[in-house]
Amino acid sequence: MSLANFLKLIAAIVITNLAGLIGSLFTMSAIPTWYAALNKPAFNPPSWVFGPVWTALYILMGVAAFLVWRQGLAKREVRWALVVFIIQLILNALWSIIFFGWHNPGLAFLEIIFLWLAIILTIVLFSRISRPAAYLLLPYILWVSFAGFLNYTLWQLNKAPQNINQPEQIACTMEAKLCPDGSAVGRSGPNCEFSPCPEEADSGGDVKLMTCYDRGDLNGRDEEPIPCRQDEDCTPSQMRAFCAPAEVGFFECGDRDFCGADGFCRHDCRL
Repeated sequence: MSLANFLKLIAAIVITNLAGLIGSLFTMSAIPTWYAALNKPAFNPPSWVFGPVWTALYILMGVAAFLVWRQGLAKREVRWALVVFIIQLILNALWSIIFFGWHNPGLAFLEIIFLWLAIILTIVLFSRISRPAAYLLLPYILWVSFAGFLNYTLWQLNKAPQNINQPEQIACTMEAKLCPDGSAVGRSGPNCEFSPCPEEADSGGDVKLMTCYDRGDLNGRDEEPIPCRQDEDCTPSQMRAFCAPAEVGFFECGDRDFCGADGFCRHDCRL
């Protein structure tokens, strides 16, 4: 090998490893921190594997680029092949930045698809100039294919859960409801409903929440429930109402009516 070709070989290997060096600036700090905390599939390789594998692949890439380069830049096909090779090398470094630097597996998966296509095109162009150069890139495309599948799996395993039915959190107002025993309870829960009074909680089922009806019809059979805003006290006119448990008849409501979760005035009617 002539000195000129030897220098080209060294230059090609150094250039390809520069891409690895740029990626490692983002990878090394993320592996023991962010990457270590990710949910991983059973086939995920140990973290120490990535360094030796990528180092070997960058050397093979450098040798492959040299085999094409030594055919002479005067040839148009050599120039095009090396341009595509440089593009895939840039995409290679960019993937590390997106995945490890930005902590964005979803965008990294999209990027690695373009990287995979660029490698395939590089192999095709190299094969027209030097078949050994194309063969040297086969381990590279196999590893990137595996890396792409691993990238996708990590993305799916670590997606933030989205529950469209989850109620929006609201700030409860500082209000209190006076309980029959003289104590007071505040608002709590996802809908800021009043907490149950101690008597309600300890009654063992003796206290039932019934719908308040207008006093107009004592039988109450044909009357409609009186709507009100949730958990608000009933109006004075609604307080003079009748509680209607269908199974036992009607019981007159007292003066501690409140609005139930169904949007109607309710009362602690004791049977």
